[in-house]
Amino acid sequence: MGFAGAMAVAMAVDALLGWPSWLFARIGHPVTWLGRLISAIDSAWNRPSDPQAFRRAAGLAGALVVIALSVALGWALQSLLPLGWIQIVLVGVLGWPLVALRSLHDHVAAVANPMRAGDIAAARDAVSRIVGRDPLALEEAGIARAAIESLAENASDGIVAPVFWGALFGLPGIVGYKAINTLDSMIGHRNERHEAFGWAAARIDDVANFIPARLTGFLFVLLAPRRSEALSCMMRDARRHRSPNAGWPEAAMAGALGVRLSGPRIYHGSTTNEPWLNEAARDPLAADIDRGLTVYRRAMLLLAGVLAILAFA
Repeated sequence: MGFAGAMAVAMAVDALLGWPSWLFARIGHPVTWLGRLISAIDSAWNRPSDPQAFRRAAGLAGALVVIALSVALGWALQSLLPLGWIQIVLVGVLGWPLVALRSLHDHVAAVANPMRAGDIAAARDAVSRIVGRDPLALEEAGIARAAIESLAENASDGIVAPVFWGALFGLPGIVGYKAINTLDSMIGHRNERHEAFGWAAARIDDVANFIPARLTGFLFVLLAPRRSEALSCMMRDARRHRSPNAGWPEAAMAGALGVRLSGPRIYHGSTTNEPWLNEAARDPLAADIDRGLTVYRRAMLLLAGVLAILAFA
């Protein structure tokens, strides 16, 4: 379980430093590097004139190329490192950019801060940076709901899942997972261009997030101020979500805070009628975002502590 210690290091470094803006300005970020590769493959291989079956095959091939290259890079870097605790620390430092611990917290807090001051326009602008729904259609409850949902889902995708795979396989695990997740975020959409080409990317992402999503939900339950409500809501409503994975952390957070999440929302002028999670509860407010951040911080601290303990087991 040596790589568990490496992931604890990655979480600690990210909590302290995040990804500094000056560093991003100079070299970008590993996810942006992956994004360029995925965009190039999408442009070259995803031709609208091709039959749907061919586009599915091309999308599968493209996803496998990106994942294989990422895993190979992670393995090559890891093989160059000295063994022992030096390797664990260096794997953690190299894995640090792929753990979005501080970034997620800061982006969600940036929504809560103007809401508490009554500046709904600034809160809409902040929430538009983390969700895709139309911000102008959101009132206070809708803004709070979007922020809390993003916090819950991205705690799984952005922290727990990369740390889970990194703890199992080191750099190949965390880099490979990040490739999978970036593929899904870029081409795993149900739209005209990516319905066929991104199908494989979306399915691979579903498999990669199956365990981490449920683990995140149980972490929220353990640290919830309403533990029994969080557990019952998660077990009852998680499968109602449109995603096979996102419903677990979102339903757990809904029960933990005693609010309702998901439900109808507007994307690009069109309303999607999603089912509610914890439907009988009240709508969330700005204070609930802060309460959700508290649950998030405690859950991530528990996760880091467990990883550190496993490193010595």
